[in-house]
Amino acid sequence: MKIMVAVKQVAALDEDFELQGDDRGVDPDFLIHDLNEWDDFSLEEAVKIKEAWSTPVEIVAVTVGPGGADEILRKCLAKGADRAVRVWEDAIEGSDPVAIARVLAAAAKREAPDMLFAGVQSSDQSCASTGIATAAFLDWPHAAVLTQLELAPGAKSAVFRRELEGGLLHEVEIQCPAVLTIQLGINTPRYASLRSIKQAAVKPVEVLSLADLSLSAADVGESGSASRVRSMYRPQKGSAQLIAGDAAAQAARLAEIIREFKGGSP
Repeated sequence: MKIMVAVKQVAALDEDFELQGDDRGVDPDFLIHDLNEWDDFSLEEAVKIKEAWSTPVEIVAVTVGPGGADEILRKCLAKGADRAVRVWEDAIEGSDPVAIARVLAAAAKREAPDMLFAGVQSSDQSCASTGIATAAFLDWPHAAVLTQLELAPGAKSAVFRRELEGGLLHEVEIQCPAVLTIQLGINTPRYASLRSIKQAAVKPVEVLSLADLSLSAADVGESGSASRVRSMYRPQKGSAQLIAGDAAAQAARLAEIIREFKGGSP
């Protein structure tokens, strides 16, 4: 059994930040990077399966990113992944989630996993589309927002529950191989031990190019994306005021504010 776990190095803003000169992104010096929170739960679910089965399970953590993303791959190795794979070359810069999914699907074809896990979304962009788009490129069945998963050794299918609107839960059986996107709370991600961290620090990270995946520069970047960032800007700050007094005074002042906003007479 082989489980491929797609992971992402996400960026969070520091307290103070500046935009790049072209206004299409934040200056990297003002970004803090870490493993995407949703992907942490995906990895833990794969490790739980590995620990529960008596038959061998191989976990391969795969990311699309530059050299700095090795840090999150080593975190995955420390938490139980067996191998780490990073795909990158400069042409991938500027890829949208669907172009990234094209790369992940190519990596999955190379690895031939029995299951592919991904987080529901990333904390920096929140598109929630990469995992499902990967399934489309692979032509695999898929399911999103899993809150429970049952996968028996040797089984050709898995049973899962996922969240629906209105607090409903949907229980479904899906044929393997499949792409599953994992929701927060499905488990409790573990902390890596100091010993595991030291061992992960010396493990190799396999780096693949587009050519290794039978892809070209036209498949990624802005040329291979259906969307791109046109500009980023700081929104104008609004204002607020506290309306004091009893209920009658507050109601009168609120009505006055509404009339002023609509341009009517006081």
